Amino acid sequence: MARPFAEISFTPSVRETQAKNGSANGYAKFLEGTRHEDLISPIEASFIAQRDGFYQATVSETGWPYVQFRGGPTGFLKVLDERTLAYADFRGNRQYLSTGNLLGNDRISLILMDYPNQKRLKIWGQAMIIGAEDDPALMQRLRAPDYRAHPERAVVIKLEAMDWNCPQHIPQRLTFEEFEDYLAPFRTELAALKARNARLEASLGQQN
Repeated sequence: MARPFAEISFTPSVRETQAKNGSANGYAKFLEGTRHEDLISPIEASFIAQRDGFYQATVSETGWPYVQFRGGPTGFLKVLDERTLAYADFRGNRQYLSTGNLLGNDRISLILMDYPNQKRLKIWGQAMIIGAEDDPALMQRLRAPDYRAHPERAVVIKLEAMDWNCPQHIPQRLTFEEFEDYLAPFRTELAALKARNARLEASLGQQN
């Protein structure tokens, strides 16, 4: 856990709650010492590139949080540099809740989940909305050639903080594609057993 995360997350009310529940002293160290900016390392970049979706939170002008799942082809959330993320915002139901929220309050939070390995990465940043026609070069960089959805805009996120969250209580879930890796040894064994069974049946048939 880095200091930028603690500075954003450990508000006075949070610190008060930590104190009441006996965890304030353990977390106090993250607010002390020299401050270092969070930067996206190759470890985070690799993790981000393997995701096909994430949970995104924004806040409306009336103070209500809005959380949604943003999905797309694997790697559609891209690392532009060590402080910048971006993704193509594909056309959906056209309510534009997140887009409207970000125009009024640019703060954004993402949670990226790796259910098979029970890992999650939390990201805080400030987002900028860029229309597809305003920066064609950026849209081309974010476009997924084999993905048929239409990108309407880009969401560019300047990183403020990130944190690898505790894996406790994360359920292990698999997509069909991920489950194939687990099934592969069983499929191989099943094929070998079928081949062996066929040979045995053939041998018995010859004996009869």
